[in-house]
Amino acid sequence: MKQIHNFIDGKYVAGTRRFDKHSPLTGEVIAHVHEAGREQVDAAVAAARAALSGPWSRMPVAERVERLYAVADGINRRFDEFLAAECADTGKPRSIASHIDIPRGAANFKIFADVVKNVPSEFFELATPDGLGAINYGYRTPVGVVGVICPWNLPLLLMTWKVGPALACGNTVVVKPSEETPQTAALLGEVMNEAGIPAGVYNVVHGFGPDSAGEFVTTHPGVDAITFTGETRTGEVIMKAAAKGARPVSLEMGGKNAAIVFADCDFDAAIEGTLRSAFVNSGQVCLGTERVYVERPIFDRFVSELARQIEGWKIGAPDEPDVKLGPLISREHQEKVLGYYKLAEAEGATVVTGGGVPDLGPRYTGGAWVRPTIWTGLPETARVIKEEIFGPCCHIAPFDDEDEVLAKANDNAYGLACAIWTRDLSRAHRVAQRMQVGISWVNSWFLRDLRTPFGGAKQSGIGREGGVHSLEFYTELKNVCIKL
Repeated sequence: MKQIHNFIDGKYVAGTRRFDKHSPLTGEVIAHVHEAGREQVDAAVAAARAALSGPWSRMPVAERVERLYAVADGINRRFDEFLAAECADTGKPRSIASHIDIPRGAANFKIFADVVKNVPSEFFELATPDGLGAINYGYRTPVGVVGVICPWNLPLLLMTWKVGPALACGNTVVVKPSEETPQTAALLGEVMNEAGIPAGVYNVVHGFGPDSAGEFVTTHPGVDAITFTGETRTGEVIMKAAAKGARPVSLEMGGKNAAIVFADCDFDAAIEGTLRSAFVNSGQVCLGTERVYVERPIFDRFVSELARQIEGWKIGAPDEPDVKLGPLISREHQEKVLGYYKLAEAEGATVVTGGGVPDLGPRYTGGAWVRPTIWTGLPETARVIKEEIFGPCCHIAPFDDEDEVLAKANDNAYGLACAIWTRDLSRAHRVAQRMQVGISWVNSWFLRDLRTPFGGAKQSGIGREGGVHSLEFYTELKNVCIKL
């Protein structure tokens, strides 16, 4: 049986105990993962602190950039290994992981290396009474040891989205990947060693949340800052832990995002975009649109066409040809999603298509499969409209005017993203700016320039990631004043 070890101070280390990693396809055990206890987390933090005070943070930026480029190149050289590990852990189609997860996972190191290499600073001249003057300039230093708590939906991509800028800024990290997706974080340790990243700069500890590696990392006094992507309730717990010592946090949390489809939209583009935003990665995307509002003149046509097209999406294993939908991450998550499927019907929803579990034959009966599902007919007060499901589903409701749909779309505790479909440029600007979210897409979805700020409003998060905006979290901006 495959063993997934912790990676501490440049070496693979056993844990205090092991837990099973199950395949989301079949439910079978595919690996034993070594859980980190306090002793291993203490060792990881100690290694990170030693590396921080060693050559890494003092290394010239140009040299750090070269080594991070080598990490990206190392991932790409071992592309097939990372792809196999990611698909085994998540069950997602190879077509998705090979075009998004692994390439972006590698690119994050180069992108943030370039950001740090080219980041500007401040310079001010100051008059003084003696006439000689003074100068002030800004200078960025690493924030320290960063605890990185990662989600399971885009494991490598979202982990390197944090590790890339952290290392580029001269920090060291202790990564706690999701217990559901441990493999690519562990494999990256080999690449770090091959790329000449000093021991202790990158550490990985496996485990769960409470009374396990997650809690041990976030409460550790040797961790200077914590960055987290995941559900809001966990983020709240992490924020409480970070309050001791007044440590900074970056939180990218839940979403219950809206798509707004106006009657003047490019209909085919809106259908294609909504198919992706509601169902890609089996709906396990924080930016996905589980609430779709369609202007009444095209409502019936939109519902019918979206249902027709999603019914044609093939469900199956990653290596099967033309597969577009894989399983959910786990049987536990399957139970949650199916619970919402039942709740939707109990709340009075009309099931346009889907619901329940697909029949994929005896080979996959133990897997975490659900059918993509579309509902209509629910009131805005329904739990299915208010709560994040994180599955391949959406509710579609009609609207009659702009103010009405904005009120409905903004009436939610979350505020991560939205997608707006219209040919009216003035309306596009107006609606995008009135949405209470961190990112508004117009006539697109998941179109990302990685230099732009990314993050959520309300209960969807604190802080911004991306480009120079990441540096606000991963560095301390200092001022140096020189009297001339």
